[in-house]
Amino acid sequence: MSSPSFGQPVEERPVARTSGQLGNQTASQLLGDAIAQVQRVIVGQEHMVEQLMVALLAQGHCLLEGVPGVAKTLAVRSFSTVVGGEFARIQFTPDLVPSDIIGTRIYRASQESFDVELGPIFVNFVLADEINRAPAKVQAAMLEAMAERQVSIGGTTYPVPQPFIVIATQNPLESEGVYPLPEAQRDRFLLKVDVPYPAGNEEFDILRRMSVDPPTSQPVLNPQMILQLQRQAQEVFVHNLVAEYIVRLVLATRTPAEFNLPDLTPVIQIGCSPRATLGLVAAARALALIHGRDYVLPTDVQSVARDVMAHRIVLGFDAVADNIAPAQVIERIVAMVPPPTPVWNQQSGQNHQTPPGRSVPSANTYTAPPTPYQQPVPNMPNQPDFN
Repeated sequence: MSSPSFGQPVEERPVARTSGQLGNQTASQLLGDAIAQVQRVIVGQEHMVEQLMVALLAQGHCLLEGVPGVAKTLAVRSFSTVVGGEFARIQFTPDLVPSDIIGTRIYRASQESFDVELGPIFVNFVLADEINRAPAKVQAAMLEAMAERQVSIGGTTYPVPQPFIVIATQNPLESEGVYPLPEAQRDRFLLKVDVPYPAGNEEFDILRRMSVDPPTSQPVLNPQMILQLQRQAQEVFVHNLVAEYIVRLVLATRTPAEFNLPDLTPVIQIGCSPRATLGLVAAARALALIHGRDYVLPTDVQSVARDVMAHRIVLGFDAVADNIAPAQVIERIVAMVPPPTPVWNQQSGQNHQTPPGRSVPSANTYTAPPTPYQQPVPNMPNQPDFN
């Protein structure tokens, strides 16, 4: 008896690496060097810098939210310099129109024909600065590019360059002259990272580092290496019990009473969509690759759960009136839903054997959560038996 494994099928995942694929430790070293180069410029904010790399490897988009002056724009500029590729900054304003972003058709009188002028979104890294200052129609103009990696102008579809990532910033304090992102737009972002104030010692380092001759970052990666690392992140192994743990976290936002969280039923009005399930898997795989592993641990899922899930739930009116933050709800769910426990230094387990032809990670066996959490996921059929 063996449990199915979530991820690439066995026959499509060769044991030996291809000649162009980097080893896990080599990839981790490159990614660590890239993060270190960004942190030469950015003091502190380690979590923000790491999540930017997670979003890039997971082929998602990132939304940074913080008060002015906490180095959101500087972090994105430094990050784009380190990873290489073309970069464009779009300052969102109330008078912006969709054609200013995606492009438009221009009539050439000398040629008596229309030419397509592509917008600034056709780059590898797009910084949408203060995205909540633009009207909803401008925000919606980026939906096709973010979701489908293409833009339609005048009946013709133009693909965006690869790799492609949108990193948006917004100020949560101001309420005048801003247009809050609708739920459909927020759901397109893989991660939403809250950028806090720096600590006291970090503030002192900012004073010393930035007041005289600010440091600059150097390129470490290039677009071809990024595409290679993205493919390698997709091959990171996810055990079936870890995948079931991800599903339980998402289902706990929809029916919290079934997961011994009845007090959250009036708090959460709308739970996470299936896009959150896919986002948790992609982000956990990227984080595992950054840490030099080819398998996902439950701690990887817990590390990215807040940034992946918090902006996808909608709280009820009473919860908003009581100043309950979505991040607090997600932290409560992560603390209450028990994860599977990895069993180290064992080649196989009695009920969860490694399929033939698949490389065996260091923690290939997991024990299920304790009673009463061993029942199947609600509304999910029982797992099939495999001989």
